[in-house]
Amino acid sequence: MNLTILSVGKIKEKYLQEALGEYQKRLGSYCSLTMIEVKDEKTKENPSDREIAMIQNVEGERILGKIKPSQWIITLEIDGEAVSSEDFARQLGDYPHQGVSDLVFVIGGSLGLSKAVKQAAMKRISFSRMTFPHQLMRVILLEQIYRAYRILRREPYHK
Repeated sequence: MNLTILSVGKIKEKYLQEALGEYQKRLGSYCSLTMIEVKDEKTKENPSDREIAMIQNVEGERILGKIKPSQWIITLEIDGEAVSSEDFARQLGDYPHQGVSDLVFVIGGSLGLSKAVKQAAMKRISFSRMTFPHQLMRVILLEQIYRAYRILRREPYHK
């Protein structure tokens, strides 16, 4: 399985870079993993709705420009489908049986995803109704992908 994590913005914090590196290493025996970052737009303190939409659209164009036609798009959204770790694992395990072998998980920037990116998604999932920093969400996503593979292979994982 080919997995791509496509996200807005760079990770500057060393502790997050180290966590991402650890999960990338762990996932090496389960899948092919690619991490792609697109530039984020500067946002002023209290942007208007119009400014938010403009920033989402610019970042959305960058996101869509990195997605291949063959990729199955999964967006991470607060309003997406809430799934348990077991459900997530089941879905991840089912994709190859559905002829899907190239997944791209999309994480938006601090203002979220554009309508165009949301509409391009084949699946929209939510890890929580809470808002997380988009940089931290990458670590959470990789941990859940790693957990999913452990579940699928019935390998032990700490609770």
